[in-house]
Amino acid sequence: MATMVDVAQHAGVSVATVSHVLNNTRAVRPRTRQLVLDAIEALGYTPNTLARSLVTSRTRSIGLAVSAVSNPYFTEILQGVEAGALEHGYSLLIADPHDDPEHERKVVQLLHERRVDGMIVAPSARPEGLLDHLRRHDVPTVFLDRLVTAPEGDPFRFDQVCTENTEPMAQLVRHLAGLGHRRIGLVAGLSGLSTTDERTTGYRLGLRTAGLPYDEWLVARGDSDAEVSRRVTRELLTRSSPPTALVTGNNAMTIGALRALGELGVSVPDDVALCCFDDFAWADLFHPRLTAIAQPSKEIGGQAVRLLLERLATPEQDARTVRLPSTFVHRSSCGCPENRERTTRPESPEKGSLS
Repeated sequence: MATMVDVAQHAGVSVATVSHVLNNTRAVRPRTRQLVLDAIEALGYTPNTLARSLVTSRTRSIGLAVSAVSNPYFTEILQGVEAGALEHGYSLLIADPHDDPEHERKVVQLLHERRVDGMIVAPSARPEGLLDHLRRHDVPTVFLDRLVTAPEGDPFRFDQVCTENTEPMAQLVRHLAGLGHRRIGLVAGLSGLSTTDERTTGYRLGLRTAGLPYDEWLVARGDSDAEVSRRVTRELLTRSSPPTALVTGNNAMTIGALRALGELGVSVPDDVALCCFDDFAWADLFHPRLTAIAQPSKEIGGQAVRLLLERLATPEQDARTVRLPSTFVHRSSCGCPENRERTTRPESPEKGSLS
């Protein structure tokens, strides 16, 4: 197996120069850098990452804790994180916390024990145990998708990245109201998640700006789960004054709502119009095709990596929250003709804005 000494001899440079090229620890002239890279390629040299981590106290690895198995939305985020990590020479250790606070704390502890340089986490609805572990061990961490609110006076040093939620949800409601609907139901997500709170706020904002009253009997808790959503959607639609339109709070709940509609023999959009938060890779394969708010999932993952690497480089900087814009994808499940399909950005802060 080729060594760093072999690479240095082949390139005609010092071992220190090879080290600087590999670790980006000092500027090296482009011609010299290329000689080293050519030698690495010719000899098939593979850096000893274990030895490097002993010297630098860095493993060049990132721990990622998201419920990727149970939520397809996070699968796309995972792809964005992976691409960003590989681009900067980092590997990923992945754990699924299953949106369970106790399991979340355990998997984050296990990732920390693997000596990852930092973590990217989609926190649960009750992240107190997670926060306690991260604080006690001073683990550089970025929260994604779901925001964590620090208590007053808390020296909060966790960066966060998510999409806009409130105005896009309001846009869905206003769109349905503009089509003549006066009883618009909401299948809301799991209580305690910032995404649920913000999208519920957006639902109420949309009603208010459309001149419609808020009716708590038109709101059902789908708990961000397909089966729960199926059950509560059935309950909504079998009430004495059912909604004529539905908005669902995430992709899993959209699936549950569609199952309930099918079981009841309810036609979309002829009997009930449907709009959803979260687009699907296959959303335009449904009949009718789903009108949805599309989140920049892969971009969220990539942005999380960038924030984490910046945090590792400058640990004392102030905490940042980056919000990315979502996109209104206009198809036909809302009751509009197919030929009216269009894609627009809801009004929101500029891309990548800090809040």
